[in-house]
Amino acid sequence: MDGEAFRERVESAKATELDRIGSNKLLIALTDATLESDAVLRAAADSEHAAHNTFAAWADEAGGGDDDVGDEGAAELFEWLAERERDHRERVLDSLADLGVDHDPVDGGTMHEYLRAREDPVERVAAGTVGRGLVSDRSHLQIVSFFVNEGDEPRADLFRDLRAETEEELKRGLTLLEDACETEEDWERARMVAEYVIRIAYDDYADALTGMGIDVKPVC
Repeated sequence: MDGEAFRERVESAKATELDRIGSNKLLIALTDATLESDAVLRAAADSEHAAHNTFAAWADEAGGGDDDVGDEGAAELFEWLAERERDHRERVLDSLADLGVDHDPVDGGTMHEYLRAREDPVERVAAGTVGRGLVSDRSHLQIVSFFVNEGDEPRADLFRDLRAETEEELKRGLTLLEDACETEEDWERARMVAEYVIRIAYDDYADALTGMGIDVKPVC
């Protein structure tokens, strides 16, 4: 298997969850139905902050000297990802500051609890770049649409850029998986954790909507 086939397999297996996460109900779930610019930006800043902390911790741990397959490449990738997500967080916080909002981003969340419990480099790369990356792609697209509808092209452009950069993160993760996955069992482990990240993100989304009395299923 190669990286692109792996991505297609994960997206196909979790097509329903990804489609629903990528609906216009997503921001209702993320902001507790507070569909205002500052609330959307706060949610985005929290997400980027949690990602930075996850990848920074992995970078520190992966640099500890193990010689397992993929560790050296994973350490370099995680360090780059941590810096990228730090930059994303700061750009979102700057956008909030332009609105006169001083936000102290919140860490954590169910998805990042799961990510931080991964120890194997292959599982970390698959869960952190592919699973999370596919969820983030849908999230960024909905935020772009929100700001387009608000007539706020600068912020729409900001999240277009973040989306494109997250896609780059995902592709770098796939490239590393191609080097690190030497057997079908490796690819299977990677698939399971990537798909489970999407499941966690979907369950959080569904629970948030259900708690507000909103049906998670699309209206046909």
